[in-house]
Amino acid sequence: MTGARGKELGVTTEQLVAKYPLLYHMAAVDSWSGIKKHGLLSTSRLLDLFEIPAPEREKIERAKRWKSVPIEHKTFGRATIRDQKPLSESKLKKCLKGCDLQTWFELLNNRVFFWLDIERLKTLMSAREYRGKTHTVLTVSTESLLRNHESRITLCHLNSGSTSPFAHPRGPDSFKRMKEYPFAERLNRGNYGCVAELAVEDGVPDIAKHTVRATHGRCSNGRLRITEILFDS
Repeated sequence: MTGARGKELGVTTEQLVAKYPLLYHMAAVDSWSGIKKHGLLSTSRLLDLFEIPAPEREKIERAKRWKSVPIEHKTFGRATIRDQKPLSESKLKKCLKGCDLQTWFELLNNRVFFWLDIERLKTLMSAREYRGKTHTVLTVSTESLLRNHESRITLCHLNSGSTSPFAHPRGPDSFKRMKEYPFAERLNRGNYGCVAELAVEDGVPDIAKHTVRATHGRCSNGRLRITEILFDS
C-alpha cells in the first residue's frame, strides 16, 4: 500500500524504535503511586474503575474539561483527570472532519497519549497553563510498549489535544495503525514532525513494566528541570 506521494505506508517496530527509542507522558503531580498500582488508564477506563456515575462522567468525557477533575473511590483512592485547556471548542468545530465535537472528545478520552520527541513534552510543559508547575513525567521504553501493546496503538501526525496556535484539520482517521502511517513520507520533517503522538486505546495497565524513569519536574522557557526522581531503572 502506498501513500499520496507514492511511498510505502507503514512503519515497523524496528523503524519506530530506531527513531524514537523513548516515549514521554505528562501526568498530574503525585500520581506515580496510583499509576503503578492501577496502570496508566484512559479517562474512560479510569471512570469505569472508579465507578463514576453517568451524569458526572458525561460531563468529563463528552465536553471540554476547563480544569482538572479529582475523583475518589473507597477502594482505589484518588486520581486526577487532566484538564483540556489547549483545546478551543470553537476552533475545533471548524477543523473537525468526519465527526462532531462529542465524538472527538470520546476518541481522546479512550486513549492515553505519549510524545515521541522530548521537545514536544517541553512545549506542553512550558505552555501558559502548565509552565512553572510540577508534573509527573514518565519516560517509557518504546520497544517494550510496542512489543506488548502494538494491536491497540495508533500514531498521529499532529497534537490531537490542542488547537493552539493553529487548528489543523483532524478527524477519526488522524489516528492510524502503524501499518497505515505515512512514516516514509514524513521522515524529512525530523523527529519533531515525523510522528507527533503515540496513543494506546484504553490505556496501559502494566505501564510500570515499560517505564524506565519516573520523575517530578517543571518546565519554563523550554528548559526541563527535574525536581525529584521517583523511579529510575
